[in-house]
Amino acid sequence: MNYKLRITNFRHNQLKQLVLSCVLVLFSLFSYSQVKTTIDSTSIKIGAQVTYKIEVDVDTTSLVIFPEGQTFSPMEMIESYTIDTTKKDDRYNLIKKYGLTQFDSGAYTIPKQKILIGSKAFYTDSLKVEIREIVVDTTKQGLYDIKPIITVEKSIGNWWKYLLLALLVIALIGFLLWWFIWRVKPLTEEEEIALLPPYDRAKLALKQLDESSYLQNENLKGYYSDLTFIIRKYLDEKVYDHALESTTDELVSRLNLLKDGNQIELSKNDIRNIETILKRADLVKFAKGTPDVALAEIDRNTIDLEIDHVKEALPEPTEEEKLKDKQYKEDQERRNKTRKIVLTVGIVAFLLLGTLVGLGYKYGFSYVKDTILGHESKELLEGEWVTSAYGAPPIIIATPKVLKRIESPVIEGQENQPKSSSFSYGTMLDVFNVTVNTMQFPKQERAAETQEQANAPEVDLGAISERALQGMEAQGAKNIVALKDKFTTTNGAEGLKSYGTMNIPILGSDKLREAKFSFVLFTAENILQQVVIIYPEDDTYADDIVERILKSIELNPKTE
Repeated sequence: MNYKLRITNFRHNQLKQLVLSCVLVLFSLFSYSQVKTTIDSTSIKIGAQVTYKIEVDVDTTSLVIFPEGQTFSPMEMIESYTIDTTKKDDRYNLIKKYGLTQFDSGAYTIPKQKILIGSKAFYTDSLKVEIREIVVDTTKQGLYDIKPIITVEKSIGNWWKYLLLALLVIALIGFLLWWFIWRVKPLTEEEEIALLPPYDRAKLALKQLDESSYLQNENLKGYYSDLTFIIRKYLDEKVYDHALESTTDELVSRLNLLKDGNQIELSKNDIRNIETILKRADLVKFAKGTPDVALAEIDRNTIDLEIDHVKEALPEPTEEEKLKDKQYKEDQERRNKTRKIVLTVGIVAFLLLGTLVGLGYKYGFSYVKDTILGHESKELLEGEWVTSAYGAPPIIIATPKVLKRIESPVIEGQENQPKSSSFSYGTMLDVFNVTVNTMQFPKQERAAETQEQANAPEVDLGAISERALQGMEAQGAKNIVALKDKFTTTNGAEGLKSYGTMNIPILGSDKLREAKFSFVLFTAENILQQVVIIYPEDDTYADDIVERILKSIELNPKTE
């Protein structure tokens, strides 16, 4: 009996330990982390947003990684919000929100999302969301007349910034040219002295000699050198033009010769005084003579007096001499002005040439030339493009210019013929031509088809392409070389592309010019759509235009 009781107690203790272990394990798991997911709405309209929330409860030492990127497909994530964190004791409550949407109606399932907590992965539950269509009650929608065309002011763009920059550069260059070339600069003291008449310069030089410190320092050599230079310079300019380089004897001999020839009314005593002072200066400069300071001052006054006598002895200038002097000054001014003009033109030409070379090196010389001289294809490429839909069903296309509708007359008795609409810029004979055609065939014509015809393609694009080439030949095109290739638009519509070269007549002439063509054909049910482009050969701008046009083509299916 005791044995059975011990076995029962043993089993009871084992069960108790097992239950306690399970409780501890479950408690440790729940204490580790908890993940919950919710959405704020299970039914939204197309394009509306549903908020998907993940809530994680972890301890403060755990690393949590939430889903990133488009992991919610077929729903699209439009926004990922920052993590909202709250702390309670030794645990964190993390809330991560996502904004999801969908643009097609239907029932969608948000897939399970993977959350990493430490080294373990947790998965959320999948949730269903209904995307509802936006119902429009047309019986309550008012009908209104078509609004008239509204003139829209064209955007000024950024051209004014470049114009302002160009004006600033031109103003800066103009200011520098004026400042360094054309501006009347203030004269320096030396320049002002040089403009004085010889007599005034000599008098001013004597005054400056008096203000010097030669005599105070007993520097008689320097004093006499300046004194004799003053009289020699004055004689050189007014009497004898070799007075500066002549010796004393040569200069005195020349003065006597001029006096004897009645070319200067200078007395013998004046010439003797000049000779005496010049020879004394030679003794001081070369023989190291030492006259006293008082004698030097007397010689200075004598030179001052002799300058006055020389001026009085000089004959008055004749009218012819005055005219020559005036003509000389005018010639000097004209030469100075011509020099400034040549210098200005040279600097401006150098800057322009440097600018052109720099722009040509960066953008290419052909591009710079076309920008300055103008190029029709370049203007089309860089102009303001227009994206619009043409025809029904529409062909969406971007072109340099708006395509204008080409009216097709309705012929009586042919109402059952295919309905067509055409939009074009230019003609085949122009430099650049873009045409969009749409043809709609009557559906009742297909009732008489046989089963074999019904299983055949609706329209043979290859045959249509050949007929288009024949139409070009009928309009004067020659030497057509065409290739065909499959074409797919950006929104997945497939068609046939024909492209190649040809020669087309020059408007108003019998000559031909080389051109390229590229046209794309699309067909769906009883609809034929066509885009035709004709452009010059060897024109990189036109090639870029065509590439841009073809990349912009989109087709919208016709709605019944």
